[in-house]
Amino acid sequence: MKKNFKVFAAAVLGIFSVACSSLDKMAEMAENVNVTCNPAVLEVVAGVIQADVTVTYPAEYFNKKAIVEVTPVIVFDGGESKMAPFTFQGEKVEDNYEVCSYDGGTITKHVRFPYVEGMENCHLELRGVATNRTQEIELPSKKVADGANTTYMLVCKGGVAELKADGYQDVIPMTAEGQILYSINSSDVASKELTSASIKNFQDAVNEINANERKTLVGTEVVAYASPDGGAELNSKLSGNRAKSAEKAWGKVTKKLDVADPTVSSVGQDWEGFQELVAASDIEDKDLIIRVLSMYSDAAVREQEIKNMSAVYTTLAKEVLPELRRARFIANVEYQNYTSEELSKLVDENIDVLDEAALLRAATLAEKSKDKIAIYDKAISKYNSKTAQYNKAVVYVNDGDYRKAENAIKGLDEDADVLNIKGIIALNDGNLAAAGQAFNAAGTDAAKENLAVAEILGGKYESAAARLAGKEGCNAALAQILVGNLAAAEKALTCNCPKSNYLRAVIAARQGKAEAVKTNLDKATKESKELARRAETDIEFAQYR
Repeated sequence: MKKNFKVFAAAVLGIFSVACSSLDKMAEMAENVNVTCNPAVLEVVAGVIQADVTVTYPAEYFNKKAIVEVTPVIVFDGGESKMAPFTFQGEKVEDNYEVCSYDGGTITKHVRFPYVEGMENCHLELRGVATNRTQEIELPSKKVADGANTTYMLVCKGGVAELKADGYQDVIPMTAEGQILYSINSSDVASKELTSASIKNFQDAVNEINANERKTLVGTEVVAYASPDGGAELNSKLSGNRAKSAEKAWGKVTKKLDVADPTVSSVGQDWEGFQELVAASDIEDKDLIIRVLSMYSDAAVREQEIKNMSAVYTTLAKEVLPELRRARFIANVEYQNYTSEELSKLVDENIDVLDEAALLRAATLAEKSKDKIAIYDKAISKYNSKTAQYNKAVVYVNDGDYRKAENAIKGLDEDADVLNIKGIIALNDGNLAAAGQAFNAAGTDAAKENLAVAEILGGKYESAAARLAGKEGCNAALAQILVGNLAAAEKALTCNCPKSNYLRAVIAARQGKAEAVKTNLDKATKESKELARRAETDIEFAQYR
């Protein structure tokens, strides 16, 4: 800042006097100088206290031969912080400081102080020294403003980090199948098909399903097909006739089984099954066949193109097409996976039987962080689980152990979730620029909430409030408080945790509701020693102490 301001503050301090040569007169007439501060109550924003101090002094105050050096000082519990002084000069001084007119005037200067712990209970004052060639006097200090409001520091910096989905299915859909095969262009069921290995396996599977308390038979089907040769119209009719004969065969096959009647359907030409069998075969030109299927959607064109490959078609007719002249018997089953209680017990007694998804789910059921980490470590060592590695980092984030979280995500691809955690780490390291960059790159809902935290810490209250509009929680409420939207702030507070009650007290204080201030502060401070200490010096409650 320029030296000019020193005179200004001198004026502020009452340094100006009626036109006389004595510097003492400037101190004596201090009450005739008007000093204002914007804001009237000092506020910490983004770790800094800033204000504009304006001094209006009347005519004949500033000694024409005086040089005044004014030092803005923040005085707080445990110390004080000084700015570099401003220097001013009278009209007859031949120097390069800012000139203060003998006829009176107004001077505005910007003051800036980095926040230091303890400044929440402080005041700003101006200290001045006036000199001329023969005299130097210390001018009376003048208090300018009280402060400082640190409400934005109530923001929760922990960050929102969401677990990746574990992929665990509480109920797993399963099927048991058997099939009967038909001769070419026939819908008659050969008796040997009713006692084939496929049908016997199906019968055994149904019996096992009914005996297994974890399995529930939820439906049965009979689905008939024709191989994709011989024309779509012919095969459609043939498939329909096979559906009828297969339904009758079902009755014989399941006569001694506890099953419901099936739904019966006819597919016609089984191009899907054809592609699956070809893909799984050792046919030399199978890639060419599959390419033909992808090139043509018309069934007739497909059939003709494949028949044109005479050598290949001979192999298909022998190895693939007979398997598609069929009817499938299907039992649809729901398998009840391990319950939460069973998972927790297996972790203690037989963790090695759990697959990756089960381990990931079990970790979410553990109450203690160390137990969650141990289960994730098991999934990492046994299955090289990247999901477990990431979720482990989430546990550390929730515990506020950002160094371990940083180590946990090493080697993971930088997807949106990982970028979000990197942003949280940067946020809690105080690197707001890096945090904002990571959150913007992530773009997830969680990252957007975390970006609002960075904006609050950076003094971008309007942006944070807009980003958190309509959301619930302490950070959402705080953002609305900081922009003066108290109704929205109240609406955002939906729990009765200590911080929520403290914020309710802040809202009540700004609304002038003394009883609500007391009620909510009592709730908050009884449950939180940290908030109790804060309340003792919080300027939000200055008029309610």
